Amino acid sequence: MSDAVKVGFVPFSAAPRGVLVAFADETLKFGPATRKALGGAVETVKRAAATARFKGKNGSVLDLLAPDGLKADRLIVLGTGKTADLKDEDYTKLGGAIAGRLKAGSEAVTILAELADGAMSPGHGAAIAAGVRLRAYRFDRYKTKKKDDDGKLAAAVSVAVADVAASRKAFASLASVVDGVLVARELVNEPPNVLFPAEFARRAAQLRKLGVRVEVLDVKAMTKLGMGALLGVSQGSAHDGRMVVMRWNGGKRSVKPVAFIGKGVCFDTGGISIKPAGGMEEMKGDMAGAACVVGLMHALAARKARVNVVGAIGLVENMPDGNAQRPGDIVTSMSGQTIEIINTDAEGRLVLADVLWYVAKTFKPKFMVDLATLTGAILVALGTDHAGLFSNNDELSERLSKAGLATGERVWRMPLGPEYDKLIDSRFADMKNTGGRNGGSITAAQFLQRFVDDVPWAHLDIAGTGMGAPATDINTSWGSGFGVRLLDRLVADHYEGRR
Repeated sequence: MSDAVKVGFVPFSAAPRGVLVAFADETLKFGPATRKALGGAVETVKRAAATARFKGKNGSVLDLLAPDGLKADRLIVLGTGKTADLKDEDYTKLGGAIAGRLKAGSEAVTILAELADGAMSPGHGAAIAAGVRLRAYRFDRYKTKKKDDDGKLAAAVSVAVADVAASRKAFASLASVVDGVLVARELVNEPPNVLFPAEFARRAAQLRKLGVRVEVLDVKAMTKLGMGALLGVSQGSAHDGRMVVMRWNGGKRSVKPVAFIGKGVCFDTGGISIKPAGGMEEMKGDMAGAACVVGLMHALAARKARVNVVGAIGLVENMPDGNAQRPGDIVTSMSGQTIEIINTDAEGRLVLADVLWYVAKTFKPKFMVDLATLTGAILVALGTDHAGLFSNNDELSERLSKAGLATGERVWRMPLGPEYDKLIDSRFADMKNTGGRNGGSITAAQFLQRFVDDVPWAHLDIAGTGMGAPATDINTSWGSGFGVRLLDRLVADHYEGRR
């Protein structure tokens, strides 16, 4: 994993060296420990702030090299704005903003986790550390020639805090979640000639090291189960499909699991309904939903979440081979429902249909959440700032929305209804796999709803957020790992009695 920065915690009394980072509010006040660390440089900072018109607004930066009166070689002052307005997620963003100011080959960095009114809580100091690691991630393993700024950002980052032990404890579970995000990013960023279904399944199976039970189903096993929808997508590829079922049993044996399902199209040409050549290379990321589920299972197992969880992913390639399915074909899903193939590029819903049905019938979970880079239409509707949320359950929708606001991985609920559902009725089969251009994200969700068997369910269309989304304070990677932090928060807040 290309996470180069190691983050630790030290007391405020630790002597600053290399790069020192301090926080200032809109009044340009510093906390007592920060003033002590800055020593004679406080006046230097005030003069520099006046010259640069730095007023401590949230996200603003004052960067000083070799400041007079300070042992550190460089001082970064990061504005926080009004401290009363800071939300939990803002501290993660502050950490990311700090990492964004560091360059390859930077010396050791010390971050003074203190606001104008005193030391930050252990949780907020830990969130800053998490933000540093999230922003520092880069995927460069295939570069044989690297520019000067392609290397690791810093030798070490230390967060100076009032209570080192409490901060380390708070960071322990956060670090596991960060690791899960980075696992998901790695999977999304990998090229498709490396990460085909069997290799994806092999990497998911590495979760066994964390105590996750992993079962990999091959074509023979899925054929026996009657998964004609999933197998129809993969039949044109030289790489056979797989389904991977992951189970973390951290709760009481008598408690039903929660379930997360991911679309894992390792590469999507569109099949016989082939996509235009321009931008097709981005279809290596059409497995971002499955990547999120693997990253989430890593996070939950690593932090030993007190909950029973099922993670299931359908892994295929959608290729235009002579054996590929055709528009006009009719396939029979595991549910027994028949599907007319109108467009072979509407393949992700076919994969999810069989996996959803399998999970619903096999595990009878409390709820199911599926994630998929399902439709370009969701980009038209919501852009890249929100994932589309579709659900048959108001409580689950509300909880997902709140978790999105808390983590910054926001979702926006979209409609479902019989008017949309009838658009996927078929003349020749029980349904067709696309309802046409209008309301494309909605009719795709209506299709999935026919396979959830009345289980409380939510579908997250992450086509705009899972890959290729604009850079943020905590991510500059093409593969964002979107959904890991969101769903970990959902589980932690409501299904394991924490927070």
